[in-house]
Amino acid sequence: MDNRDAVSAFLRSRRDRITPGQAGLPVYGQRRVPGLRRGEVATLAGVSVEYYTRLERGNLQGVSDSVLDALARALRLDATERMYLYDLARAAGPAPAARTRQRRSRPTVRPSVARIVAGMPGLPAFVMNNRLDALVANPLGRALYAELYADAATGGNVARFAFLTPAARRFYTDWEHMARFAVGALRVEAGRNPHDPELTRLIGELSTRSDEFRVMWGSQDVHVFRDSTKRLHHPFVGDLELDQETMNLPDDSGLSLLVYSAAPGTPAEDALTLLANWSATTGEAAREQQVERDQPRHP
Repeated sequence: MDNRDAVSAFLRSRRDRITPGQAGLPVYGQRRVPGLRRGEVATLAGVSVEYYTRLERGNLQGVSDSVLDALARALRLDATERMYLYDLARAAGPAPAARTRQRRSRPTVRPSVARIVAGMPGLPAFVMNNRLDALVANPLGRALYAELYADAATGGNVARFAFLTPAARRFYTDWEHMARFAVGALRVEAGRNPHDPELTRLIGELSTRSDEFRVMWGSQDVHVFRDSTKRLHHPFVGDLELDQETMNLPDDSGLSLLVYSAAPGTPAEDALTLLANWSATTGEAAREQQVERDQPRHP
């Protein structure tokens, strides 16, 4: 197994989106391709047409950083796309068996990180991996994403929730924007770890079950979650506009801490307070029901 198809599709998609005028090249007569020709990319990157053709056929193994930089400039890649190109180059060729075995081990959330998440009762907080699995959430986080956790079929995966759970289209006010971001994040991870069997299964499942995912996946777009504004519609407290901060944990686990907050004095702040009270009330009621179920029954 290698990543030649991913390399080829990505380079072609980036070449197709750039016109000769955008690249500062003259145009003569009718053109049969939507963007740049291979020879034009080769000229812009300072390599031979034969060499660029080899690269676009998916062979990035052993390509130098200087060539990758030249390609990134020629194809006008942004910072995330450039990172993705480098990841594709690093992952080119079969993965060593030792590295494949290592990737199969599921990273665990350190107890200290779990305590940090639990210690923010007024902010929805999660620990998420690069496959968009929510591994740990505090009570307010679970209350905010109640519809994700209500659907056991999601397995706590945000991408599976977005594409396969109907409630997600109500929950995300701008569903398409969020869905494209999720697809782009999965593509970044696929470039970094093309031999991850769980990621491969997830992408295969979503491609099989969602036409929209399949179309978005084919766009070759990439995305990294950082700070952003999330507009959500919660079934209990209504509309919320929350700021999301994403902080990568300082280790090689690939895990991130996600925290949502509301600007002071906004309706979203009031909604979060109401949601926290609702979460505490429903949680206490669930605990009381559990205690009642656990009580010994006497004839």
